[in-house]
Amino acid sequence: MTQVRISPETLREFGTQVLASLGVPEEDGALVADSLVQADLWGHQSHGFLRLPWYVARLRSGAMRAVTDPGVLSDTGPLLLLDGRDGIGQVLTERARRLAVERARTHGVGVVGVRNSNHFGTAMYFTRRAAQDGCVAVLTTNASPAMAPWGGREKRLGTNPWSIAAPGPDGGVVAVDIANTAVARGKIYLAKNRGEPIPETWALTADGAPTTDPAEGVLGVILPMAGHKGYAISFLMDVLSGALTGSAVGTGVHGPYEADRPSGCGHLFLALDPDAFGDRAGYETRVRALIDDVKSVPLAQGYDEVFYPGEVEDRAAAANLAAGGVLLPDQSLTDLRELAAETGVPFPVGLG
Repeated sequence: MTQVRISPETLREFGTQVLASLGVPEEDGALVADSLVQADLWGHQSHGFLRLPWYVARLRSGAMRAVTDPGVLSDTGPLLLLDGRDGIGQVLTERARRLAVERARTHGVGVVGVRNSNHFGTAMYFTRRAAQDGCVAVLTTNASPAMAPWGGREKRLGTNPWSIAAPGPDGGVVAVDIANTAVARGKIYLAKNRGEPIPETWALTADGAPTTDPAEGVLGVILPMAGHKGYAISFLMDVLSGALTGSAVGTGVHGPYEADRPSGCGHLFLALDPDAFGDRAGYETRVRALIDDVKSVPLAQGYDEVFYPGEVEDRAAAANLAAGGVLLPDQSLTDLRELAAETGVPFPVGLG
């Protein structure tokens, strides 16, 4: 498999112009493109530029609106509820982030629910931003069915990922981003793009049998993480993201790869201001002590180092930037070249 390394700036510009060709305001397109590039830099290619063609197809069908214009449904001060009106998920989630942080600085806590949204990419992209603003952040979302309820063999719940991020020492961030399945569905699509098998523990066929074929895994059922625990967490994330915000739930949610179906998904963004707890300096000291504790633990056999949450992504991004950019597999490049031809946006020179 041939891989080509592309500079983040090149990818951002290409993605922004592709989205602009479909009527997305340039600032919004730049946000979406940056979120995809950042996922690739972090090593989460399942949520990177692999997804741009999916977004384009949804914009063309009208399932996702090019101009995002949310309405306020409720505002109690610390809590707001937005109607996303089928706008772009990244744009709506960034709006929710800004509002949650703003309200947290006033009230100590800010909570923003979003209904009628779309796929927003990597949850960590937004919680990390809130953490860099000085807040502890939690973001939940629901997603289209991918997982069977524990003991079943038909899709009823999404991967329903969630992320928590918090300010760390020296201006850094500690962060986690988790899908409640054994693997994010995008990783199965990525394996399909790469022509690689998947582990037998990732998915079942439509008949309920384990499979290593990513094409069968996409059509079948993704297994929950940690057995029944992953199923239960996913269920409750649907309650927080969907039922609470007035969004669709369970089988009523549609995914980014369904070109002509409005998503109906919902998000919940929570921001907490450590200053409101009255001991900001103590908070920072305790987080540093926690990091020092886990980093200094005696190592198990086969391990060279222990990482705190978010450290792997920070190192991957630094390494990719130092090496000159993002690596994309052949199929992803093929899809982007087709996208360039369809939209009339020039594909980056030297990559075609």
